[in-house]
Amino acid sequence: MDTTQTTTTPVPPLNLAANFGQVRDEVLAELTAICESGYYVLGPKVVAFEEALSAYCGCNHALGVSSGTDALLLAMMTLGIGRGDEVIVPTFTFFATAGCVARLGARPVFCDIDPETYNLDVGQVEEKLTTRTKAVIPVHLYGQIADMRPLLNAVNRHGVAVIEDAAQAIGARESGPEGKMAGAIGTFGCISFYPTKNLGAIGDAGALLTNDAKLHEKATKLRLHGETSRYRHTLVGGNFRIDPLQAAILTIKLKRLDQWNEQRRRHAARYGELLEQAGMVPEHVRLPREINGTHVYHQYVVRVARRDDLFKHMQERKIGVGIYYPIPLHLQECFAYLGHKPGDFPHAEKAADEVLGLPMYPELTETQQDAVVEAIAAFYRR
Repeated sequence: MDTTQTTTTPVPPLNLAANFGQVRDEVLAELTAICESGYYVLGPKVVAFEEALSAYCGCNHALGVSSGTDALLLAMMTLGIGRGDEVIVPTFTFFATAGCVARLGARPVFCDIDPETYNLDVGQVEEKLTTRTKAVIPVHLYGQIADMRPLLNAVNRHGVAVIEDAAQAIGARESGPEGKMAGAIGTFGCISFYPTKNLGAIGDAGALLTNDAKLHEKATKLRLHGETSRYRHTLVGGNFRIDPLQAAILTIKLKRLDQWNEQRRRHAARYGELLEQAGMVPEHVRLPREINGTHVYHQYVVRVARRDDLFKHMQERKIGVGIYYPIPLHLQECFAYLGHKPGDFPHAEKAADEVLGLPMYPELTETQQDAVVEAIAAFYRR
């Protein structure tokens, strides 16, 4: 690969149209069948998807919901989390992880990250447990499972629930022959099917996983305003339903998920090889490390020197890079009432200054990957 020339080849951050092309005929057939049936809310398509999803993830129950955010919210509502309670969350994650805690009147208790995996620093969790702690939310960031076994050992004896934020990690699995799938390890698992995810709907959708029959029963009631029978409500819930159309599309795509995840893993390995060959590692670029189980690379995130300048350089060349995430949650204005300041969570703050997500999707071509790495090499060699 010639790295002496800057590229003019644009590379989009993702290609949803190409993904749709692989399932187009099946999706359109389902759309027609649903429209002709007049069955637009819940029903057999949703039940079929829930059964397929629970089987794939290796858990007893799956509940289709309206988004990954609503899955988090519903998990905490089912556990009765509210005002006066505390929930431990990583500060380096998508906003919804902590935002849902605050929406229920509970207090987000932030934790730093492991700088190698970007996931929750399990060693800090036990220090932050109090009598008010009702749950811990580990996030399987970028597609790699958090260090769940030590976490479970730390919190189980305190009676604290573990809610997995597996929004980015469907298909990831723990190490070893007994390793479980992301979302099927804790008290609840929350999955997002936002269109950009490894398993994406055509719009918003999500799922709530659990192995506990009683929690599943309660969550099912809360999904529909706490209704137990028509117009009879024993709880105050919400409208967290998944649409049958989204459920049908996800059922089709679920059959291809392992293939798509394997393509992502191959792309990740090739990125590493190309960046090594270009002489970018380790002086300019630090590669992601696969430590806990099977990484499914929802994002391929590297650490880079002079990140903001490189980001601008890549944008000028129409290379679709992203920053996930530029501001840790403890420094967000809406959480100022918690009293945090810069320096409180140094690993998260350093990551926020250095991380850069490269284009990553199953349909990514070798030519596109070459263009991405050529652009990075051109920046550091100029």
